[in-house]
Amino acid sequence: MKEKTGEVFSIAKDNQPVAGCTISKEVYVSGQEYISYFSLAENTDISAEMYGYHKLLILHEGSMEVYTDKQVWTLNKDEAILTPTDIPVGMRTSTKAIYLEISIRRNTMNNAVKTGEVFKLAELLPYQEGKIINMDVAHNEKMKFVIMSFDKGTGLAEHAAPGEALIFALDGEGIIGYEGKEFAIKAGENFKFAKLGKHYVKANEKFKMALLLTLE
Repeated sequence: MKEKTGEVFSIAKDNQPVAGCTISKEVYVSGQEYISYFSLAENTDISAEMYGYHKLLILHEGSMEVYTDKQVWTLNKDEAILTPTDIPVGMRTSTKAIYLEISIRRNTMNNAVKTGEVFKLAELLPYQEGKIINMDVAHNEKMKFVIMSFDKGTGLAEHAAPGEALIFALDGEGIIGYEGKEFAIKAGENFKFAKLGKHYVKANEKFKMALLLTLE
């Protein structure tokens, strides 16, 4: 995965648009699966095209319209959508937009996510007293995308993942332990683990995050 490891960062801050341009950055590819960042400057667009797979779009900053010849969906910061596959879909913005795009095959998605519906990852699962809740949003042989909620005082013991992992802090603030150091991470920030990097998570207050794990 083409991203910095072992430090808190922000996808939005690191991928600001260039005036009059659209920018794409591929951070992971394996066969037909990919993860990319897109940065759209004010009044730019990506032309509508049809693909044989869905795209999970997660907006990190700005606002944009996801459109077909029949429908327009408006996404604001922290909102997401699973695009349809049977018609051309494009993206455009009158302000700016920075978003993550993940290739998705429909049969790998959780039924809680419907094609063509705008949603927020953080709202897919609740908090429960004294508990950690997990939901697999998408899972196949190449990658796993999970969201988790941690009640105050809960956490994950130190462990190592079988692949590289990208963390998205969605709500509240948590503590990431990584290779002997601790990092505070709050909503809107990100963190990457290397493959087999030892890490843990603590929630001194309520905390939600997403984890995108690549499996090789």
